[in-house]
Amino acid sequence: MTADRLYDIALPLLPNVGVIGARLLLDLFGSSKEIFTASPSDFLNKTELSKEAVSRLIHSRDAALKRAEQELNFVEKHRLNTWAWSDDDYPKSLRMMHDAPVILYGKGNISFGGKFLSVVGTRDCTDRGKQLCHNIVRDLAAAVPNLTIVSGLAYGIDIEAHKAALEAGIPTIALLAHGLDRIYPAMHRQIAVQMLGNGGLMTEYMSGTSPERQNFLFRNRIVAGISQAVLVVESKARGGSLNTAHTAFSYSRDVLACPGRPTDINSAGCNTLIHRQFASLVTSAADIIDTLGWQSEQVDTQLPLFHDDSNTVSFASYSTSLSPAEKEIIKALQPYEDGASVNDIVEISGISFAEVSSLLFGLEMQGVVRSLAGSAYRLAK
Repeated sequence: MTADRLYDIALPLLPNVGVIGARLLLDLFGSSKEIFTASPSDFLNKTELSKEAVSRLIHSRDAALKRAEQELNFVEKHRLNTWAWSDDDYPKSLRMMHDAPVILYGKGNISFGGKFLSVVGTRDCTDRGKQLCHNIVRDLAAAVPNLTIVSGLAYGIDIEAHKAALEAGIPTIALLAHGLDRIYPAMHRQIAVQMLGNGGLMTEYMSGTSPERQNFLFRNRIVAGISQAVLVVESKARGGSLNTAHTAFSYSRDVLACPGRPTDINSAGCNTLIHRQFASLVTSAADIIDTLGWQSEQVDTQLPLFHDDSNTVSFASYSTSLSPAEKEIIKALQPYEDGASVNDIVEISGISFAEVSSLLFGLEMQGVVRSLAGSAYRLAK
């Protein structure tokens, strides 16, 4: 823990600053300690704050530091982990968020390496939803190395995702909407304790913070941003999981959703996400692996790399049966391992949008390219 951790903890406590304002101050002053030691003239010269606002901020620093001292004692007493924005080990995925937390508190064995998948859904999940959640997590765990499952420890799909990860022996992290001096809901305490050995608990809230409703909605942005993708297993027409999904979409994360029958109330939100093209349809772990490019020899992705056809040679040699236009598309995609949009392909290849769309469909059927979320494509591997 750095010597400046006291100031990192105190920074979010400054009134009327917020996470975005705190980030702006960090950019201007370089560190949280500098913010707490800067003079009024420094603030007036470096910011656009009025004299009155600067005066209020300056006078609030002592109270913020006093509360931060209490929290630092709590952190040290309970051997918590902390990750501040200025730390090298702060999660890289969260740095992409404009409203990322300034500091995070954690308990357990948490690592930010590897692949992260957030799994969310309704609290009133069905038996079908529970089974689907367990099946997907189990199959992903068997196929995708270094996978961590993230959720919110809530009733329903959240806790089922954590349970499934524990059963599969892979790390799972719960993002909490309160401080680490409590567990909510209390009946999930045993699961939370089990998670400490392989994953753990994480929050941006200090001890003493209650699980207020607004905290859950604010917490959801971290669930959305910390992972490469968010999977919605079941969701009603309205709910926190849809908020998480839309937030993930705004962060350019992949959104995945399991479909249900039109009459399934608990799948109404998922069906809407898919219908409005906010989410890719998922029925199995193989769909997730295919969509995200998490290829593995251990899972049948249900889409061959190339057809066993006498007129088509292997993809690796870019089949001699392909047309010149198809080869242009392959050439355009080669530099983009994570995929390129149809518009990018049109611009690079010089082929019309309509023809590119048609050619991509044919190449996908041959197993030469793979479609990704957001109307993007990449070469099959």
